Amino acid sequence: MSSRGSEARPTAGSSGQGEGLRSGSGQNGAGAGGGTGAGAGGGTGAGTGTGAGQHRRPAGGRAPGAHRASKADGLIPGFGRPRNRPDRDARPEPGVEVPYPADVPSSGEAGLAGDGMSTEGELTEAELIRARLGMARQDIAAPGTAGAAAQDAAASTSLVRSSGVMALGTLASRVTGLVRSVVLVYAIGVKGLGNSYNYANTLPNTVYNLAIGGILTSVIVPLLVSAARRHRDRGESYDQRMFTLVTVALAGITLVATLAAAPIASLYDPKATGTEHHLLVIFAYFFIPQIFFYGVSSLAGAILNARGHFAAPMWTPVVNNIVVTVVAVAFMVVAAGQNVNNAGTITSAEVLLLGIGTTLGIVAQTAALVPALRRVGFRWHPRFDFRRAEINEIGRMAGWMFGYVLTTQVAFLVTSVVASTAGNSKQTGGVGAGFSAYSNAWLLFQLPYAIVAISVITALLPRMSAHASDRRYDLVRADFSTGVRLGSVVVAPAALVLAVLGPSLAEVLLGWGNTSDASARYLGLVFSIFSLGLMPYMLFQLLLRVFYALHDSKTPALIGVVTMVANVGANLLALALFPKSEVVAALGAGFGLANLVGSACAWRVLSRRIGGLAGNQIGSSLIRMHAAAVPAAVFALAVAVTVTTVFSTAKGYAAIVVLVGGAGALLLYVVFSRLLRVTEVTDLTGMVRSRLRR
Repeated sequence: MSSRGSEARPTAGSSGQGEGLRSGSGQNGAGAGGGTGAGAGGGTGAGTGTGAGQHRRPAGGRAPGAHRASKADGLIPGFGRPRNRPDRDARPEPGVEVPYPADVPSSGEAGLAGDGMSTEGELTEAELIRARLGMARQDIAAPGTAGAAAQDAAASTSLVRSSGVMALGTLASRVTGLVRSVVLVYAIGVKGLGNSYNYANTLPNTVYNLAIGGILTSVIVPLLVSAARRHRDRGESYDQRMFTLVTVALAGITLVATLAAAPIASLYDPKATGTEHHLLVIFAYFFIPQIFFYGVSSLAGAILNARGHFAAPMWTPVVNNIVVTVVAVAFMVVAAGQNVNNAGTITSAEVLLLGIGTTLGIVAQTAALVPALRRVGFRWHPRFDFRRAEINEIGRMAGWMFGYVLTTQVAFLVTSVVASTAGNSKQTGGVGAGFSAYSNAWLLFQLPYAIVAISVITALLPRMSAHASDRRYDLVRADFSTGVRLGSVVVAPAALVLAVLGPSLAEVLLGWGNTSDASARYLGLVFSIFSLGLMPYMLFQLLLRVFYALHDSKTPALIGVVTMVANVGANLLALALFPKSEVVAALGAGFGLANLVGSACAWRVLSRRIGGLAGNQIGSSLIRMHAAAVPAAVFALAVAVTVTTVFSTAKGYAAIVVLVGGAGALLLYVVFSRLLRVTEVTDLTGMVRSRLRR
C-alpha cells in the first residue's frame, strides 16, 4: 500500500480491497497537476492532481505511457504481442476470463511448500478473486444508482473486514508451520531418516503442481468466479460439474502416481541405497496419495472464495500443522533412545506412525473445509454432463501456465539430484549437508518474505489488477514502485542481518534432539546464503505479478525458461567445482542467481511495455535502505565474531549472538532509517497497524 497522498484514494463505493477499485463507469481520477484533489467523473474518489486540471482519457483513448508501451512490444524476440494478435492488455469483455497469478512455486521452492502452497499463495488466490468479484459488481450494478452504491459499499466493508482475517490465518499457518518443521527436525534429524522423509514428502506437491495444481488455481478458479456471475443459478451447476471433473482427474493422477511411486522417488533421490532407499519408497507410497487431498482442498477453497467466504481456506492449514506436530512429538516418545540418524534402527511401527500421521494432516485439513462448504450452501452431487466448450476453455487457458510450472519442476528436479549426490554423510564429515538442510533452510528463508506477502502484496494485487484492466500504466508503475519500496523495508535489512546470524539462529532453533549442533549450523549456513537472495526473489515475484495483472501468462513462462537454465547451470557448476560438503550451501547461491537473472529479464520487458518502472524512485529508496541496513549488519557481525571467538559456538552463546546481535541490528536500522529519511519504514508500520485494526 502506498504512502498517504501518493496514489489514488479508495472510493466511497469501491469494492475488493477497498483501494483502487471504482464503482460505476466514471473515469479514473488521476490528474496532470500536482497535489491532491477530488477526481471528477462518474466514479467518486480522489486522484492526483486538481479536479480542474484532471487528465481524462476519452473512451478508446490511450493511457499515459501507452505510446511507449506499443513501441516496446516486439523489440525482444518472443516477448511482447505480435501485431496481428488481439490486445491482451485490454480489459476483457464481460464473461471472458483470463489466467491470474497461479499458486505455483518458483524454481527454487518447487515441492517445498509444506501445505501445497507457496508463501503468498493462499492470499494471492483469495485477493485476486476478491478483485474479480469487485469488478463483477461494477459490471452488474447500475452505474450511479443509490441502491448499487449502497450494495457495493456494504460488500466492500465485508471484504475489507475479511482481509484482516485472511492475513491472521495465513500468519497463523506460517507460525504453526515453522513449529511443525522445527519439531520434525528434532524428531527425525537431517541425515538418513530425515532425507528419506523430506524427499518423499515433497513428491505429492511436485506431482500435484506439475499435473494440475497450477492449472487449478490459475484457470479453474477464475472460471468459477465467472460462472457465479454469468449463470442464472449463480454457477451452482457449473461448480458441481467442475468439482466432479477435477475430483475424477485427481483420482486418476493420484492412482497413476502411487503406482509409479518407486521410480518417481528414485528419480528425485538417485543416490539413496539400502535401508535409506527402502524408507524413501515406503514413505512415497504413504505420501503420494496426498495429491488427491491437496487438489480437493484447493478446489473447495476456490468455491468458498468464489462465494465470498475467505477465512476457512486461510485457517485450515493450521489443522494440518498441528496434526503433523503431534505426530512428530509422538515419534520422539516412541523412538526415545534410538539413533534415528541410522536408518537401519527404524521399526515398521515407527514408519507407519510417520507415514500415516503425516498424510492424516492433509486429510484433516481437507475435512475441515466441509462445514464451511455446507454453510455457503454447497453440497457435492456428482454430475458427469461435462460440456465440451467448458473443457476446451480450460485447455486453451492452461497452456502457458503449465509451461511455467514445468520449468520450476525441472529446476527442482536438478536441485534434488544434486543435493542427493552431495548429501552422503560420509562425504560431508558426518554433517547433515543433504536435501534436508536445503529444504529446512528454505522454510526459514520464507519467513521474512511471508511478512512482505501478508502486509504488502495482498494489499497491492487487487489494485494493480484494476489499474491494468483500465490500461492505467502510470498507476501500475506507481503500484509496483510502492510494492517494491515497502517490501524492501523488511527485505533489505533482513537479507544482510540474517546472512550474518543464520548459523547461530539455526543452532538455537534446530540443534536439538536428533540434529547435532554441527548439522544445525550447516543448515544455518545454507539459510544465510539463501538470505542474500531475498531482494532479487521478492523483486522477481512482484514483477511476475505485474505480468499477471496485465493478463499475460506467456511472458512469465518464457522468462521461467531463462531462470531455469540459470538455476540448473549454477547447480551443476556447484556440484563440479565445490567440495561435497559445500555443495548444498552453493545451491542457495544458484537460487539467488536465478532470481536475479529473472528479475533483470522481467524488468527490461516490463519497462518497455508500460513505459518505465519508476527505476529512479525505487533505486533511490533502495540505496537509502541498504545504507541504513549496513551498520545493522556490521554490528550483528561484530557481536557474532566476538562471542564465538572469545567464548564458543555452543547454544548458550549462539542465543546471545541472536538476541544481542538481532536486537542491536534492529535498533540501528530504525535509527539510521530516520537519519537517512527512509519514509517507507513509517508507511509500512502504519499500514500494518491499519490491517491489524481491521
